[in-house]
Amino acid sequence: MNNRHSLVWFRRDLRFTNNNALSSALTQSDQVSCVFVFDEDILKSLQPDDRRLSFIWESLEDMNRQLAQIKAGPVHIFFGKPDQVIPHILSNSKIDALYVNHDYEPDAMDRDKKIHTICKDSGVNFYSSKDQVIFEKSEIIKNDGTPYKVFTAYKNKWLDGLQRLPPDYFRPSTVTWEKVKPLSHSLEAVTTLSQIGFKQVKNIIPGGERAGKNHWGTFFKTQIKDYFENRNLPGIDKTSHLSPYLRFGNLSIRDVVGKLKDDDSKGAQTFLSELIWREFFMMILFHFPHVLSQPFNSAYDGMHWQNRRDWFGAWCDGKTGFPIVDAGMRQLNETGFMHNRLRMITASFLVKHLHIDWRWGEKYFAQRLLDFELSSNNGNWQWAAGTGVDAAPYFRIFNPLTQSRKFDAQGAYIKRWLPELHACVGSTIHEPFKYHPTTILNNYTIPIIDLAKERKICLEMYNYFSVRKK
Repeated sequence: MNNRHSLVWFRRDLRFTNNNALSSALTQSDQVSCVFVFDEDILKSLQPDDRRLSFIWESLEDMNRQLAQIKAGPVHIFFGKPDQVIPHILSNSKIDALYVNHDYEPDAMDRDKKIHTICKDSGVNFYSSKDQVIFEKSEIIKNDGTPYKVFTAYKNKWLDGLQRLPPDYFRPSTVTWEKVKPLSHSLEAVTTLSQIGFKQVKNIIPGGERAGKNHWGTFFKTQIKDYFENRNLPGIDKTSHLSPYLRFGNLSIRDVVGKLKDDDSKGAQTFLSELIWREFFMMILFHFPHVLSQPFNSAYDGMHWQNRRDWFGAWCDGKTGFPIVDAGMRQLNETGFMHNRLRMITASFLVKHLHIDWRWGEKYFAQRLLDFELSSNNGNWQWAAGTGVDAAPYFRIFNPLTQSRKFDAQGAYIKRWLPELHACVGSTIHEPFKYHPTTILNNYTIPIIDLAKERKICLEMYNYFSVRKK
């Protein structure tokens, strides 16, 4: 079937290369137009300087620069409710087909069901493609048809499925750019972020397909071999920084996995495992949507969290008196990014030592992280809290001092984010008040808790629910 004029609606797939919705539209249509809609219902809960808006804007600018260079139609940018904006475009531009890529978050799926119904009632063909994952929904499940709850078993079957995919699966389709034409419409286009109430900020990770490709190419060429050895050392920061590009679709997951699958180095396979975790949590969210507000493990419903707001505020501000925790939180607050090892340390500290509901931390990360991914954020917080699928056992409590000495031995990471501790010498930086007079600590915060005391309280709290579970 050949459509006369199709619309490609970009969402979290902000690229042209290896984009299944775009490729399908160009293959099956005489003419294609492109749109992006800033959803006002999502934006109303964000702060004016939310870094993700700047990342998205840079990505859209990059797309339109690419289109302008080849004299193709632009990606039209609008603001409003998608279930009002998209139908308006469909009817006023005489569109006969709408192309999108699948989204797996509950609200997004509800949105797409509504749009699908509108298309059906209007006689517009609706096509949705798998694009942001290698395996989705129920493609990797147990032999009895139920979803996996243990990562290792899921990973093994995922890897087996990867070997069965044909080589063509990873090869992008040819894009016929001359088919991309501008829309005729009566809607007000968005030309600046300030027009919709946001200000543009500079991110340490720039948005855009070309930036994402360059970053991935450099990382794969220069760092992938040593990824296993270096990924846990925040002082040298050899993590990939690819998560925002995958979150917003500047990079195709097929391009990334296509290169990793043929590289048997420990670094490449470790990085591939991280990507499988990403799909594991997406699968969990799809099959168990209750995790968005409740523990995956119902035995931990009704956990009696202390939820001291002064402790939570100190954690948020990076003023707990534990340097590795504070450094992680300040990195997050100042850049919208946090090293992966620090995400585990800070999460464990909040839940296990401060006895604060994991949902408070999950929400704070959701507001701050440039690479915020609903399923991964939820899955990792529940893992840290011991309430989730394949979670760390409740008695696994990260000691921030041990973690600090092990992964940032000389305090390079800590000093980068806590300038008040620059005078600390060597390993004394992990417990500055134990080794240095307060006069050289530049008013650094005295530790707000006693680790041993709060660890004991944590074990008592969790042990009660663990016994009840049995």
